[in-house]
Amino acid sequence: MQAPEDKVRVIACGMIAREILDLCRMNDLGHISLTCLPADYHHHPEKIAPAADEAIRKARAEGYEHIFIGYADCGTGGMLDKVCEKHGVARIAGPHCFSFYIGNDAFDAADGDYMTTFFVTDFLARHFETFLVRPLGLDRHPELRDMYFGAYERLLFLAQTDDPELTRKASEAADFLGLAFERKMTGYGDLASALREADDLGGAEVKPNRRK
Repeated sequence: MQAPEDKVRVIACGMIAREILDLCRMNDLGHISLTCLPADYHHHPEKIAPAADEAIRKARAEGYEHIFIGYADCGTGGMLDKVCEKHGVARIAGPHCFSFYIGNDAFDAADGDYMTTFFVTDFLARHFETFLVRPLGLDRHPELRDMYFGAYERLLFLAQTDDPELTRKASEAADFLGLAFERKMTGYGDLASALREADDLGGAEVKPNRRK
């Protein structure tokens, strides 16, 4: 059994936990020790940076020398980068998980084409009812749909896996929201390379990633 100082603690968003575990298994990333913050911080980005700060401190106390943050900026407005800089750790590049699933370079090159796009990942397709419909009150107040989603024109399903059942659920989510449905098979995007880089940490911390 590896000691903490020989492993890399990845502190990640609960929304991408399954994908990280899949990538660790597929790529034999045995040095990674995963812990996750609650997925519903997606709705409360102001909680991410303080929680990450606490999780880093806890990991250090447990003996982890090498730590990687499994978040993009994710709506923290740069606050997560300040936490990373303070502790000398890196995070996944990009503004949010939708960008790194598409690929940050490809997302940047889109140059605003996604402004009226509502993104759904495997996680969001799988948990659409419990993670979006109920928390937003759409099951009780359907009139709120246009308030929340009226500015969107399409739902783009970013598929990490080729799962017909998840595609069906994502299509039903688009119907529920009154949006056109499109599907893009992204796989794991930049998450895969980010985890390989995290797994390679071996003796020296990497500089925080400042790419937003």
